[in-house]
Amino acid sequence: MELRYLRYFVAVASTRHFTRAAEMLGISQPPLSQQIQKLEREIGTPLLRRLARGVELTEAGQIFYADACHILKLTDEAIERAKSIARGETGKLRVGFASSTAFQLIVLQLLHVYREKYPEVVLSPSEETMPILMNDLHNEHIDVAFIRQPCDASNEFTCAVLEEEDMLLVLPQSHPLHGCPKINLNVLQHEKLITFPREVAPGLFDTIIGACYRAGFQPTLGQQSPQMVSAIAMVSAGFGFTLVPRSLATLQANNVTYHDIDDNLLKTRITMAWRRHERSATVLNMVKLIATRLNCHSQ
Repeated sequence: MELRYLRYFVAVASTRHFTRAAEMLGISQPPLSQQIQKLEREIGTPLLRRLARGVELTEAGQIFYADACHILKLTDEAIERAKSIARGETGKLRVGFASSTAFQLIVLQLLHVYREKYPEVVLSPSEETMPILMNDLHNEHIDVAFIRQPCDASNEFTCAVLEEEDMLLVLPQSHPLHGCPKINLNVLQHEKLITFPREVAPGLFDTIIGACYRAGFQPTLGQQSPQMVSAIAMVSAGFGFTLVPRSLATLQANNVTYHDIDDNLLKTRITMAWRRHERSATVLNMVKLIATRLNCHSQ
C-alpha cells in the first residue's frame, strides 16, 4: 500500500468532501475518487459512503482513519528526524580533550556557541592524553579532539589551529625570583624541572626540553606529574619549577607565581583535529563554526 493512498483518504475523511479534499491536495477530483476506490478494493471493504452532498465514514473507515492518521504522523516524524540528522541538528558529538585544553577560553567559547546553535545535539566529552586521543579518533571512538601541538600523531588528521599561546614559567612563591615578571630559563639550570611523562604528549615534552637546551643547559628532571595541571601543585609543594601554557595561569594555585620567559620561543598551539573525509554533519557543523570564527579573527 502506498502512503499517498493514506494521505488521499485522510484528506477526504477529514473534509467529508471529495472536491474540497482535491483542492487541498492540489489534484483534480476524478483521479482522487479513483485512488480511493483502489484503496477500498485493496483493503476489501468500503471506507466511505457516498452521499448526495459529501461522504461519511463507514465503521471500518472510522477505524482505518484513526490508524492512517497515526501512521502518517509517525512517517512525518521519521522523515523530519532523518532530515534533522542529515543537517547535524540532532545526534551526538563525542569530544575528546587533552587535559589542559579545557582551560583555554577559545575552546570553551566554541563549545558554548555550538550548544546554542545545535541544542539537540548531545555533546559527550572525554579527557585523555594526546596519544590516546589520537588513537581514539583513528578508531572512531571520538569524533573530534582538542589537543596541543606539537603532536606528531595529529599528522594523520585534518587540524585547525584555534590559537597559539606562550608557555609560562611557574615558580614557588618562596623562590628568590618570584617578584621578577620575566625570567631567562638559564638562571634555573641548577634547579629541578617538573614535567609530565613524555608518553602523555611527546611533541610538547620534546619542545620543552628543547627550550632548555636553547637556553644553554641540560635540564635536571625532577618528580614527574601526571598532567601539566598537577605539575603546578607540585611546584607549590616545593618540588621544583615547571612550564605551562598561559591559559593555565587562570588556576589560582596557592604559593606559586607565573612568569614570562625571556626571549620566549616556547609556544603551543590549541588545535581541533578530526578525521579526513569526515561525513558526519555534526562534525562538519563544528568545522564550519571554527572556519567562521577564524575568518572573523583574521579580518
